[in-house]
Amino acid sequence: MRLLVTNDDGIDCVFLHELVFALRDAGHALGVVAPKTEQSWIGAAKSRMRPVRSAQVDRGFGCPTWTVDGTPSDCVNIALAHLVRDRPDAVVSGMNVGLNASLAFILASGTVAGAFEGVLHGLPGVAFSQDLSFETYDHLKDRGGQPDDDLRATLKVSARHAARLVGECVADTPPQRFIVHNINFPSSVHSSSEVRRTVPARLVIPGLFSPAQDDGTHRFVFSLGQDCSPLAPLTDRAALAQGFISHSVLDYTRLGQP
Repeated sequence: MRLLVTNDDGIDCVFLHELVFALRDAGHALGVVAPKTEQSWIGAAKSRMRPVRSAQVDRGFGCPTWTVDGTPSDCVNIALAHLVRDRPDAVVSGMNVGLNASLAFILASGTVAGAFEGVLHGLPGVAFSQDLSFETYDHLKDRGGQPDDDLRATLKVSARHAARLVGECVADTPPQRFIVHNINFPSSVHSSSEVRRTVPARLVIPGLFSPAQDDGTHRFVFSLGQDCSPLAPLTDRAALAQGFISHSVLDYTRLGQP
């Protein structure tokens, strides 16, 4: 297939690189357009109030690659209108650094929004995210975004799963269906890890900002929130906790239906 690949952690994120390499090795024809810098928690924002610059770059992917100094939605919108030569069969976003599971995280996610921008163009969208423990995340940031051997091995396993799953997702999603496949890999993923169909967990997340500092500013404080989901059906958070790969089908045509 022809795939347009984006993310929200930026063009230099190793998680993106591993996904690109796995998709390329699976035989897909790729175009990559990613934010110039990290755009996490930006949701589906577009850069309406300022000009946005795109530039072709080389990151060793062996395919046309661009950066955009804007959001993931900017990336996909500009790419489909002005950068890629042939219309892709789908938009793939990720892999995200950390999970994008639950309503709270899905709606805030730049990764999911990148896939959703493809949906708004009538294409199937697939978003991939890699769950991490707090310890692994902190270690990754301490190393400047460079994974240690264990994490890199995990990313390669997840990326191979992604390269297999993307074909299945696109085959099951006709054009103009307004569906994003939101797939999360557990922190301890294996080649034998099973996929479970899930629904987004329901979280309450109050107080994501610190009290005002002396200068009057509030700082973002990460929280996993309080899960208030019913026991059934299986949620994305519950599946990850049990070591399964979570696959939630986000059908935006069902919004507002009784």
